[in-house]
Amino acid sequence: MSELYIGLMSGTSLDGVDGVLVDFSKPKWAVVAAASAPLAPELKAQLLALHTPAPGELHQAALAGNAIARSYAQVVQALLATSGARPEAVRAIGAHGQTVRHRPLAFDGTGYTLQLGNPALLAELCGITVVADFRSRDIAAGGQGAPLVPAFHQQVFSRAGETVLVLNLGGIANLSVLRADGSVLGFDCGPGNMLLDHWCQQHTGQPYDAQGAWAARGQVLPALLATLQQEPFFQAPPPKSTGRDLFNAAWLEERLHAYLAEHAPPAPEDMQATLAELTASACAESALRYVENSKLLAVCGGGAYNSDLLQRLQRRLPQHAVQPTDALGLPAQQVEAAAFAWLARQALRGEPGNLQSVTGARGARVLGAIYPA
Repeated sequence: MSELYIGLMSGTSLDGVDGVLVDFSKPKWAVVAAASAPLAPELKAQLLALHTPAPGELHQAALAGNAIARSYAQVVQALLATSGARPEAVRAIGAHGQTVRHRPLAFDGTGYTLQLGNPALLAELCGITVVADFRSRDIAAGGQGAPLVPAFHQQVFSRAGETVLVLNLGGIANLSVLRADGSVLGFDCGPGNMLLDHWCQQHTGQPYDAQGAWAARGQVLPALLATLQQEPFFQAPPPKSTGRDLFNAAWLEERLHAYLAEHAPPAPEDMQATLAELTASACAESALRYVENSKLLAVCGGGAYNSDLLQRLQRRLPQHAVQPTDALGLPAQQVEAAAFAWLARQALRGEPGNLQSVTGARGARVLGAIYPA
């Protein structure tokens, strides 16, 4: 039986869809093909708007879910065309969907998480079984529903007798601590690229700061950094997760307003440099607080290609080798998509996909709802 799976991921950065076709038929599995596609500007704007309650949001969310499914289907077709694989040869698609709300444990003690993507439509469009809704089961069991990638990181990046750190720099940054004794700790550190992208778009018109070049030209403002670091989330212990529900434009404007009460307005490039330092400090301090005897920080996600951000991390973690996961055999841009291919496989095999030590769930669970082809 075929062991081909597709993983699809669109993260909080809203920069596009990443997809991989993975062959799990051998102990050393391999990525057969990879493809990416940007989200249409109007869809990105619609998704950003859905992070805030508004009239007609249920209608807009349903239509956005359909649009995401169609975007996902385009990436699936690109993967099949590149690899030459036929749809019937693929066991399943692991489709993360687009998170628009993430409030674990909130309101009623259980909370919720919401990813748009209409997996039923995706199964119809592709003729392939789809596994989706990976986070809700963990939240129902009292967990955070995030991060879910540490279980996959353990499978791929752990090293016998060593403690390895894996930092995913997407819109939100999350850290996996793969300890030498086999135990795993994982949690969200805070904003990754999200605030950087927002500020860059607002002041340069560009969707992101390529390689961090603009931030590198600015100066970190210590008083502004200290104001941003006052957010209680940074000091909260794991398990913890976050998203645009907290770290959004309103959050940034509120803290900038507090800073301006005693200081002159920052130059845009200095604000960008300070936001980059905020990400670096949150990630580095998380690593130092919960890790001993580690020498490697492997970085994945889009932020792995931000050389300025990696340099900031390296300065704060001089005892670590800070490098993209490419050096460990899996390109940084493919890690999360590959994780959801693996999670789809776990679901079809009836095997757990989460780690209760990471999310705080009451026991490990089989994650994902299955939509047959």
